[in-house]
Amino acid sequence: MSWGGKTEKLIAPLGFTILLLLLWEVVCRAFSIPQMILPTATETFAALWTFRAVIFDNALVTLWTTVVGFGLAIVVGVALGIGIGWHRAIYSAVYPILVAFNSIPKVAVVPVLILWFGLGAMPAILTAFLISFFPIIVNVATGLATVEPELEDVLRALGAKKMQIMRKVGIPRSLPHFFGSLKVAITLAFVGAVVAETAGASKGLGKLMLDAQAAFQVPVVFACLIVLSVLGILLYAVTALVERRYTGWAFRSQQNL
Repeated sequence: MSWGGKTEKLIAPLGFTILLLLLWEVVCRAFSIPQMILPTATETFAALWTFRAVIFDNALVTLWTTVVGFGLAIVVGVALGIGIGWHRAIYSAVYPILVAFNSIPKVAVVPVLILWFGLGAMPAILTAFLISFFPIIVNVATGLATVEPELEDVLRALGAKKMQIMRKVGIPRSLPHFFGSLKVAITLAFVGAVVAETAGASKGLGKLMLDAQAAFQVPVVFACLIVLSVLGILLYAVTALVERRYTGWAFRSQQNL
């Protein structure tokens, strides 16, 4: 990829973001939208600067609970995904149960977690885990279960065992599916953590947003939303970099774009 292409990829989203912020400011001022409904971009960033210490302190809590829950989702998701994708019969038997479990709204589970573990970080961690592990399991299991039977037959004919086929072919082939699921799961983990914080927590951006809403400080609420979006983008970018490092072969067609 040329230097000009890299610069374009950086400038384009930055320019579009600035355009959206300008549009936000113009619309709020042109239609005289009350601050209680939608603060302007300048009011939001002013609140972000004024309450930067409090927002930063609570953002660290949300980031920590999200990363821990996301890490648990990776460990459990990969382990269960490999187990389910090990054999097509297991895949057919367990997959419907996972779909049924994932269909349960996690918002309904949060009060139960608070009842079991009390107020604090644990319900947020578990909610982030519960809402983000399903895409990982499904994608890992799908990547392993979709190895061509003909390829498996050829490898067995050459003397390869099931574990060798899984290690040499199945797992490498499932890596693009795995990293694709991580980029989805990290955003879901933030959703789970913030939902749990709004339901019952002593700290975190979700708790701060709830308190700011109760105090009618709407600019602080939007400032927290901006911080959440920035944190999500950063973790997404880290995941994408790791994906490029370990699955570069899957992006060869994009190298010269």
